[in-house]
Amino acid sequence: MIYLKTEEEIDLIKESAQVLGKAHAEVAQWVKPGVATRKLDTIAEDYIRDFGGTPSFKGFNNFPASLCISVNEVVVHGFPSGYVLKEGDIVSIDCGVKLNGFHSDSAYTYPVGEVAGDVMKLLIATKKSLYKGIEQAVDGLRMGDIGHAIQSFVEDRGYTVVRELVGHGLGRSLHESPEVPNYGKRGKGIRLKEGMVLAIEPMINLGVKSVIQERDGWTIRTSDRKYSAHFEHTVVVRKGKPEILTTFDYIEKVTANTSLMVEA
Repeated sequence: MIYLKTEEEIDLIKESAQVLGKAHAEVAQWVKPGVATRKLDTIAEDYIRDFGGTPSFKGFNNFPASLCISVNEVVVHGFPSGYVLKEGDIVSIDCGVKLNGFHSDSAYTYPVGEVAGDVMKLLIATKKSLYKGIEQAVDGLRMGDIGHAIQSFVEDRGYTVVRELVGHGLGRSLHESPEVPNYGKRGKGIRLKEGMVLAIEPMINLGVKSVIQERDGWTIRTSDRKYSAHFEHTVVVRKGKPEILTTFDYIEKVTANTSLMVEA
Protein backbone atom coordinates (compact mmCIF):
# COMPACT_ATOMS: atom_id res chain seq x y z
CA MET A 1 0.00 0.00 0.00
CA ILE A 2 1.19 3.52 -0.83
CA TYR A 3 0.77 6.04 2.00
CA LEU A 4 0.27 9.67 0.98
CA LYS A 5 1.76 11.95 3.61
CA THR A 6 -0.03 14.88 5.22
CA GLU A 7 1.67 18.28 5.44
CA GLU A 8 2.28 17.65 9.13
CA GLU A 9 3.99 14.36 8.36
CA ILE A 10 6.08 15.97 5.62
CA ASP A 11 7.23 18.60 8.11
CA LEU A 12 8.39 15.83 10.46
CA ILE A 13 10.33 14.17 7.65
CA LYS A 14 11.95 17.55 6.92
CA GLU A 15 13.12 17.74 10.54
CA SER A 16 14.64 14.29 10.23
CA ALA A 17 16.24 15.31 6.93
CA GLN A 18 17.96 18.31 8.52
CA VAL A 19 19.66 16.10 11.10
CA LEU A 20 20.57 13.72 8.30
CA GLY A 21 22.12 16.45 6.16
CA LYS A 22 24.21 17.70 9.07
CA ALA A 23 25.30 14.16 9.97
CA HIS A 24 26.49 13.71 6.39
CA ALA A 25 28.50 16.92 6.71
CA GLU A 26 30.16 15.71 9.91
CA VAL A 27 31.22 12.57 8.06
CA ALA A 28 32.27 14.49 4.93
CA GLN A 29 35.01 16.28 6.87
CA TRP A 30 36.69 12.92 7.48
CA VAL A 31 36.50 11.52 3.95
CA LYS A 32 40.20 11.68 3.16
CA PRO A 33 43.18 9.39 2.69
CA GLY A 34 44.28 7.59 5.83
CA VAL A 35 40.86 7.34 7.51
CA ALA A 36 39.27 3.96 8.20
CA THR A 37 35.65 3.65 7.11
CA ARG A 38 34.71 2.36 10.58
CA LYS A 39 35.55 5.82 11.97
CA LEU A 40 33.04 7.42 9.60
CA ASP A 41 30.30 5.17 10.95
CA THR A 42 31.06 6.12 14.53
CA ILE A 43 30.98 9.84 13.69
CA ALA A 44 27.57 9.53 12.02
CA GLU A 45 25.96 7.47 14.78
CA ASP A 46 27.21 9.76 17.54
CA TYR A 47 25.93 12.85 15.73
CA ILE A 48 22.51 11.38 14.99
CA ARG A 49 21.99 10.22 18.58
CA ASP A 50 23.25 13.52 20.02
CA PHE A 51 20.43 15.28 18.15
CA GLY A 52 17.71 12.94 19.31
CA GLY A 53 17.53 10.66 16.28
CA THR A 54 18.32 7.03 15.67
CA PRO A 55 20.24 5.59 12.71
CA SER A 56 17.63 4.08 10.40
CA PHE A 57 19.91 1.40 9.02
CA LYS A 58 21.37 -0.03 12.22
CA GLY A 59 19.56 -3.27 12.93
CA PHE A 60 17.37 -3.01 9.81
CA ASN A 61 17.15 -6.63 8.66
CA ASN A 62 20.15 -7.16 10.98
CA PHE A 63 22.37 -4.65 9.17
CA PRO A 64 25.24 -4.08 11.63
CA ALA A 65 26.06 -0.38 11.11
CA SER A 66 24.66 3.14 10.91
CA LEU A 67 26.10 3.84 7.46
CA CYS A 68 26.32 1.88 4.25
CA ILE A 69 29.87 2.65 3.12
CA SER A 70 30.61 1.45 -0.41
CA VAL A 71 34.09 1.92 -1.83
CA ASN A 72 35.02 1.91 -5.55
CA GLU A 73 33.34 -1.08 -7.25
CA VAL A 74 30.91 -1.62 -4.36
CA VAL A 75 27.56 -0.25 -5.50
CA VAL A 76 25.64 -0.22 -2.20
CA HIS A 77 25.29 -1.88 1.21
CA GLY A 78 28.99 -2.01 2.01
CA PHE A 79 29.96 -2.48 5.67
CA PRO A 80 32.12 0.00 7.59
CA SER A 81 35.38 -1.74 8.38
CA GLY A 82 39.06 -1.31 9.00
CA TYR A 83 39.58 -0.44 5.32
CA VAL A 84 41.66 2.75 5.14
CA LEU A 85 40.67 5.19 2.39
CA LYS A 86 43.40 6.03 -0.09
CA GLU A 87 44.00 8.63 -2.76
CA GLY A 88 41.96 7.88 -5.87
CA ASP A 89 39.18 5.95 -4.13
CA ILE A 90 35.56 6.92 -4.32
CA VAL A 91 33.24 6.20 -1.42
CA SER A 92 29.45 6.20 -1.37
CA ILE A 93 27.99 7.02 2.03
CA ASP A 94 24.31 6.18 2.48
CA CYS A 95 22.60 7.21 5.70
CA GLY A 96 19.13 7.28 7.17
CA VAL A 97 17.74 9.03 10.23
CA LYS A 98 14.60 8.28 12.21
CA LEU A 99 13.33 11.25 14.18
CA ASN A 100 9.85 11.89 15.59
CA GLY A 101 8.71 8.58 14.13
CA PHE A 102 9.71 9.33 10.52
CA HIS A 103 12.65 8.33 8.35
CA SER A 104 14.74 10.31 5.87
CA ASP A 105 17.35 8.77 3.56
CA SER A 106 20.12 10.16 1.38
CA ALA A 107 23.45 9.17 -0.18
CA TYR A 108 26.47 10.97 -1.59
CA THR A 109 29.54 9.63 -3.39
CA TYR A 110 32.83 11.35 -2.58
CA PRO A 111 36.14 11.45 -4.41
CA VAL A 112 38.98 10.71 -2.01
CA GLY A 113 41.71 13.18 -2.89
CA GLU A 114 42.41 13.32 -6.62
CA VAL A 115 40.60 10.70 -8.69
CA ALA A 116 40.93 9.71 -12.33
CA GLY A 117 39.17 11.96 -14.83
CA ASP A 118 36.76 9.30 -16.05
CA VAL A 119 35.79 8.51 -12.48
CA MET A 120 35.06 12.15 -11.65
CA LYS A 121 32.90 12.37 -14.78
CA LEU A 122 30.94 9.34 -13.53
CA LEU A 123 30.28 11.06 -10.19
CA ILE A 124 29.16 14.28 -11.85
CA ALA A 125 26.87 12.47 -14.30
CA THR A 126 25.31 10.35 -11.55
CA LYS A 127 24.57 13.38 -9.39
CA LYS A 128 23.09 15.24 -12.36
CA SER A 129 20.94 12.22 -13.20
CA LEU A 130 19.47 12.34 -9.70
CA TYR A 131 18.14 15.82 -10.36
CA LYS A 132 16.89 14.80 -13.80
CA GLY A 133 14.84 12.09 -12.11
CA ILE A 134 13.61 14.41 -9.36
CA GLU A 135 12.28 16.85 -11.97
CA GLN A 136 9.76 14.18 -12.96
CA ALA A 137 8.40 13.62 -9.42
CA VAL A 138 5.29 15.64 -10.21
CA ASP A 139 1.64 14.87 -9.54
CA GLY A 140 0.06 13.29 -12.62
CA LEU A 141 3.24 11.94 -14.19
CA ARG A 142 4.22 8.26 -14.05
CA MET A 143 6.93 6.34 -12.24
CA GLY A 144 8.45 5.45 -15.59
CA ASP A 145 9.06 9.14 -16.25
CA ILE A 146 11.47 9.27 -13.30
CA GLY A 147 13.34 6.16 -14.41
CA HIS A 148 13.46 7.21 -18.06
CA ALA A 149 14.93 10.61 -17.18
CA ILE A 150 17.74 8.99 -15.19
CA GLN A 151 18.39 6.17 -17.64
CA SER A 152 18.45 8.28 -20.78
CA PHE A 153 20.75 10.88 -19.21
CA VAL A 154 23.42 8.41 -18.10
CA GLU A 155 23.20 6.00 -21.03
CA ASP A 156 23.67 8.89 -23.47
CA ARG A 157 27.02 9.42 -21.71
CA GLY A 158 28.11 5.80 -21.92
CA TYR A 159 27.23 4.65 -18.38
CA THR A 160 24.94 1.84 -17.25
CA VAL A 161 22.06 1.63 -14.77
CA VAL A 162 21.89 -1.07 -12.11
CA ARG A 163 18.61 -2.96 -12.51
CA GLU A 164 18.53 -5.15 -9.41
CA LEU A 165 18.38 -2.24 -6.95
CA VAL A 166 15.80 0.56 -6.85
CA GLY A 167 14.63 3.50 -4.81
CA HIS A 168 11.58 3.29 -2.57
CA GLY A 169 8.89 5.08 -0.66
CA LEU A 170 9.52 5.96 2.97
CA GLY A 171 7.88 7.56 5.98
CA ARG A 172 7.08 5.77 9.22
CA SER A 173 8.90 2.79 7.69
CA LEU A 174 12.31 3.01 6.07
CA HIS A 175 11.15 1.07 3.03
CA GLU A 176 7.58 1.56 1.84
CA SER A 177 5.82 1.15 -1.48
CA PRO A 178 6.28 2.08 -4.25
CA GLU A 179 9.57 0.93 -5.75
CA VAL A 180 11.38 3.65 -7.74
CA PRO A 181 13.45 2.14 -10.58
CA ASN A 182 16.26 4.14 -12.19
CA TYR A 183 15.17 2.96 -15.63
CA GLY A 184 11.86 2.92 -17.44
CA LYS A 185 9.63 4.19 -20.19
CA ARG A 186 7.89 7.53 -20.38
CA GLY A 187 4.23 7.37 -19.45
CA LYS A 188 4.48 3.89 -17.90
CA GLY A 189 4.15 2.72 -14.31
CA ILE A 190 2.00 3.94 -11.47
CA ARG A 191 0.64 7.48 -11.51
CA LEU A 192 2.45 9.83 -9.14
CA LYS A 193 0.28 11.62 -6.58
CA GLU A 194 0.90 14.62 -4.37
CA GLY A 195 2.06 13.49 -0.94
CA MET A 196 4.06 10.50 -2.10
CA VAL A 197 7.47 10.58 -0.40
CA LEU A 198 10.14 8.83 -2.45
CA ALA A 199 13.81 8.01 -2.05
CA ILE A 200 15.17 8.54 -5.56
CA GLU A 201 18.65 7.03 -5.81
CA PRO A 202 20.43 6.39 -9.11
CA MET A 203 23.15 3.73 -8.90
CA ILE A 204 25.27 4.13 -12.03
CA ASN A 205 28.22 2.05 -13.23
CA LEU A 206 31.30 2.97 -15.21
CA GLY A 207 31.28 -0.47 -16.86
CA VAL A 208 28.61 -3.12 -17.30
CA LYS A 209 25.27 -2.92 -15.50
CA SER A 210 25.43 -6.38 -13.89
CA VAL A 211 26.18 -6.78 -10.20
CA ILE A 212 27.10 -9.53 -7.73
CA GLN A 213 26.10 -9.99 -4.10
CA GLU A 214 28.96 -10.99 -1.83
CA ARG A 215 28.75 -13.86 0.66
CA ASP A 216 27.98 -11.51 3.56
CA GLY A 217 24.46 -11.22 2.12
CA TRP A 218 24.64 -7.42 1.86
CA THR A 219 27.54 -6.06 -0.16
CA ILE A 220 26.69 -5.48 -3.83
CA ARG A 221 29.55 -4.88 -6.29
CA THR A 222 29.87 -4.51 -10.03
CA SER A 223 30.54 -7.79 -11.82
CA ASP A 224 33.45 -6.28 -13.78
CA ARG A 225 34.85 -4.48 -10.69
CA LYS A 226 34.66 -1.07 -12.37
CA TYR A 227 33.60 1.88 -10.23
CA SER A 228 30.00 2.70 -9.35
CA ALA A 229 28.44 5.92 -8.02
CA HIS A 230 25.31 6.50 -5.93
CA PHE A 231 23.44 9.69 -5.03
CA GLU A 232 20.08 9.88 -3.24
CA HIS A 233 17.52 12.41 -2.04
CA THR A 234 14.22 12.06 -0.20
CA VAL A 235 11.60 13.86 -2.29
CA VAL A 236 7.88 14.63 -1.99
CA VAL A 237 5.71 14.58 -5.10
CA ARG A 238 4.01 17.93 -5.60
CA LYS A 239 1.80 19.57 -8.19
CA GLY A 240 3.92 21.49 -10.67
CA LYS A 241 7.32 21.08 -8.99
CA PRO A 242 8.70 18.41 -6.63
CA GLU A 243 10.10 19.28 -3.21
CA ILE A 244 13.45 17.90 -2.07
CA LEU A 245 13.33 17.18 1.66
CA THR A 246 16.95 16.13 2.21
CA THR A 247 19.88 18.41 1.47
CA PHE A 248 23.47 18.30 0.25
CA ASP A 249 24.07 21.92 1.28
CA TYR A 250 25.82 21.05 4.53
CA ILE A 251 28.07 18.53 2.76
CA GLU A 252 29.08 20.99 0.10
CA LYS A 253 29.88 23.74 2.59
CA VAL A 254 32.58 21.56 4.17
CA THR A 255 34.02 19.86 1.08
CA ALA A 256 36.53 21.59 -1.14
CA ASN A 257 35.60 19.87 -4.42
CA THR A 258 33.33 22.24 -6.34
CA SER A 259 32.82 19.94 -9.34
CA LEU A 260 30.10 18.02 -7.52
CA MET A 261 28.23 21.18 -6.48
CA VAL A 262 26.65 21.44 -9.93
CA GLU A 263 23.07 20.15 -9.88
CA ALA A 264 22.13 20.20 -13.55
